[in-house]
Amino acid sequence: MNMGIVWLIITIVWISVLYKIVGIKEILNEYKRLREKDYWIPLYNRLEFVSWMSKAIIIIPGLIFNIKLVWMYPLTLITSSLLIWASERKGLPTLILFNTIWIGISIWQIIVGLL
Repeated sequence: MNMGIVWLIITIVWISVLYKIVGIKEILNEYKRLREKDYWIPLYNRLEFVSWMSKAIIIIPGLIFNIKLVWMYPLTLITSSLLIWASERKGLPTLILFNTIWIGISIWQIIVGLL
């Protein structure tokens, strides 16, 4: 069986079970917040979105298709640095730690891409 199809099936099943355990209605309500204008007013919410999506743009093609998008690392370096500021505002130490690690990854990949 194709590895991509296996991945897709396992991912759909895993997320379906997880959402059912957590509560589909609660999760959908959280997603609906993304459509609310008030959600985007605080700068750190917009910053979080750009930061996480830029990481997803790097991670997903890299892990699934072995494609490196080196040109995205300068953006993740900047957004991770700014997300540390946003995380401190929201009181999320795990995001501060993760983004500190991601800064190191971004710098490494920028250096590798330049050499």
